[in-house]
Amino acid sequence: MWLPILGLLIGILIGVGWQISLPIAYSNYMAVGILAAMDSVFGGVRAALDHNFDNAVFISGFFTNILLAIALTYLGGKLGVDLVLGATVAFSIRIFNNLGIIRRHMILGITRHWREKKEDLS
Repeated sequence: MWLPILGLLIGILIGVGWQISLPIAYSNYMAVGILAAMDSVFGGVRAALDHNFDNAVFISGFFTNILLAIALTYLGGKLGVDLVLGATVAFSIRIFNNLGIIRRHMILGITRHWREKKEDLS
């Protein structure tokens, strides 16, 4: 369960420490790709907490989400429609929803642990 979170933290540290310069034209693609990746990671953590995590589903969803988000951003750019904003809103809603469920799992686990410790002391 902690492996995806550890991977995310290592990825963030690498990303912060290893700065590369991309042309400004690619910034929308990178932003949408990162949001799609974060959505997949938090969805994977949520699935693990719900006890229905499947590695093949996670890996395929991770890359499919990123590629589809980038492809839609590219298509929107060619059509003159700013699909980045729509993708940002959609992924943000999904990320916050998954984080809320993860938070509930964590709080319930901690309170359950405290109750069990309290009963053991009694």
